[in-house]
Amino acid sequence: MPLLGVNIDHVATVRQARYRGQDVLGEPDPLRAAHEAELGGADIITVHLREDRRHIHDRDVARLREGVSLRFNLEMGASDEMVRIALATRPHMCTLVPEGRQEVTTEGGLDVAGQAARIKQIVARLRDAGIFVSAFIDAQQAQIEACAAAGFQACEFHTGPYAAAFFAAGGDTALGTLAVERDRLRDAGHRTRALGLRFHAGHALNYVNVGPVATMPGVSELHIGHAIVSRAVFVGLRQAVADMKHAMAARG
Repeated sequence: MPLLGVNIDHVATVRQARYRGQDVLGEPDPLRAAHEAELGGADIITVHLREDRRHIHDRDVARLREGVSLRFNLEMGASDEMVRIALATRPHMCTLVPEGRQEVTTEGGLDVAGQAARIKQIVARLRDAGIFVSAFIDAQQAQIEACAAAGFQACEFHTGPYAAAFFAAGGDTALGTLAVERDRLRDAGHRTRALGLRFHAGHALNYVNVGPVATMPGVSELHIGHAIVSRAVFVGLRQAVADMKHAMAARG
């Protein structure tokens, strides 16, 4: 079964709903959330430090790096500012993601192929600091090849199209494009592993649709946030993480 990276961004989203525009140690505290996720069975803690600091703040990143015993994954835009922060805090892993100021959540994969030279330099700086580097990309052959050439160590595939197809088909692979999107992810994973990179996946995965992805050959990590934090409102974060681990273990 793949490892579970729990993204706790939306714990900070709740905090910032009360402390909008303020960098304060208000509640709920992302560090406490990370500890609860660990007790529920999380393997990795993931946060996205956005340019506009809409949820996670710089202080959160520093506190989580010092206070979490699990592997710490920092999602970040491919900018000089974010590279400086990563080199100062030294997360175990950085995942480079695209970022748009007006988007609600990440809407697509990073275009590694379209900015290969600059991305390669960023990857080299992070790897030289001993940081494992992953790319959040669409499941496209050109992007996978570009990631290998740029020196990435893992590809995290954007599972949003798969999740949308799953919802539209009610989980029935005979309907719509669900089988196509499932197979696209599986084939992308095969190619990634053939190039010596790890196969990760994430975005819009939930308790209903996670099984077929979690059981794909060679997938080593899933990164899931919104579904887990949403369930935590009703059952608590520790139980919500444990429930996700159970869903991942079920046959897809």
